[in-house]
Amino acid sequence: MKKILQYLFEHKTLSRAQAREALVNISRGVYNESEVTSFVTVYLMRSITIDELQGFRDALLELCVGIDLRQYDAIDVVGTGGDGKNTFNISTLSCFIVAGAGRKVAKHGNYGASSVSGASNVMEQLGYRFKNDPAALAAEVETAGICFLHAPLFHPALKTVAPMRKNLGLRTFFNMLGPIVNPATPAYQLIGVYNLEMARIYQYLLQDTGKPFTIIHSLDGYDEISLTGDAKIITARGERVMTPEQLGKRAVLPEDIYGGNTVEEAAKIFLKIVRGNGTWAQNAVVIANAAMALECTGAFGSYEEAYAAAVESLESGRAHQALQTLIGLQS
Repeated sequence: MKKILQYLFEHKTLSRAQAREALVNISRGVYNESEVTSFVTVYLMRSITIDELQGFRDALLELCVGIDLRQYDAIDVVGTGGDGKNTFNISTLSCFIVAGAGRKVAKHGNYGASSVSGASNVMEQLGYRFKNDPAALAAEVETAGICFLHAPLFHPALKTVAPMRKNLGLRTFFNMLGPIVNPATPAYQLIGVYNLEMARIYQYLLQDTGKPFTIIHSLDGYDEISLTGDAKIITARGERVMTPEQLGKRAVLPEDIYGGNTVEEAAKIFLKIVRGNGTWAQNAVVIANAAMALECTGAFGSYEEAYAAAVESLESGRAHQALQTLIGLQS
């Protein structure tokens, strides 16, 4: 590792093969915590290259516990996190609206490293039991329309670096990797990113897969459709900027989508919204993100049709039913 660090400190970048090897060794515990922290810190000080990100992704996918859910044509709705905005769990809530609208979801997530409550924090608080048993996860998708894949159970490297990430409390390149290493290799992906540079990198990587994708970025810095400002929407067909009015009927204020100070508070907000009792602003933001995910699946003729389906899923109680069914399957 010392040679690699010296190389990086000289402002050089790793090849795809070098990046892959470094992360494989990290996951196998070859380096000590100080070396790994130094390695991660390099990428807090400069941008990651496409080759480096591809190499890191190669390593995680090579080492991961794979799960085959291809028969379900599932979608993952995920943000990179690390935008520092401390919103409520918008992506995870959107997943239940998508499931309630009849599309299958394979949600990949982790504990929050730089936020109060990541997807795994809130799912655990709601009573979900993490697992990597293929039969159990397939049964959840079949019955509830959604399963949750807790990243450390599938990615040994993430488990190895979890304490270091928590101690740092900063956005690292692992935030960037999460959305592109879903072990279920979903058919569709909606990915929220915290800046346009990251959006371009994901665009390059996702176009390479040939699968339908949508990348979203609120231009005021959110890694999701926040309705606090215009949002950039990027797909394989092109890109557009949409206003809060186009996406969610009207704009909201940053304080309207605040996520709370504790995991318990985040879970209360989550339950309030999924039960259909959220504020107008909370509902609008979740519906807009879910609508964009539904549009990504190609099952709707337009964003407006997808938006109507998302509204129906939340207001009819089907989104809440998806959550109740999923939690009811936990043993």
